[in-house]
Amino acid sequence: MIALNKFIIFIFLLPLAIISFGASANAGLPMIMLAVPVYSISLLPIIAIEAIYLRKSLDLTKALSVKMAFVSNLVSTIIGVPLTWVILVLIQVLTGGGGAYGVDTFVGKMLAVTWQAPWLIPYESDLHWMILFAGLFLLIPFYFVSWWSEFLVSKKMLADTGLSKNDIKIKVRNANLITYSLLAFWPVGWYVVCYVLK
Repeated sequence: MIALNKFIIFIFLLPLAIISFGASANAGLPMIMLAVPVYSISLLPIIAIEAIYLRKSLDLTKALSVKMAFVSNLVSTIIGVPLTWVILVLIQVLTGGGGAYGVDTFVGKMLAVTWQAPWLIPYESDLHWMILFAGLFLLIPFYFVSWWSEFLVSKKMLADTGLSKNDIKIKVRNANLITYSLLAFWPVGWYVVCYVLK
């Protein structure tokens, strides 16, 4: 167990160590710093929405649906999303995405909010729209990791119910589609409040 804990700490600190070799005052914006508060604030509403959906769609008891939504979302929020971000940062850095290539062209703008979305390059005057689009883009990998991690937890918790794995997978996917669609309001809302209504 101690070895596993050390490995997890190593995995989370590795991208920071890699990036710190070229660190400066303009080190960029690790999007996980924005994602963690959003996911933390949204956790209870997400659990409630998914519990209601899973209860009705899988014909579960209220207690079982709440327990399943709580445990599976805790796993995806505490382990799945941060681990996915670490992997995305590693991919970004190891494939050359740690450098500033500019946002003067359409391609440059697209790369800045997709390839470089996990750790945004600090284009100060462009961060308002970059956070919006990078936040929306990151919902895609986070959604797939949440779906699969929640499916694995749910499948284990529902092993004695006689429900088919495929049915559980589809319903967990649908529950995540609902909640991730709602999570998209965070980056859009941030953009509107901070920049349009300013």
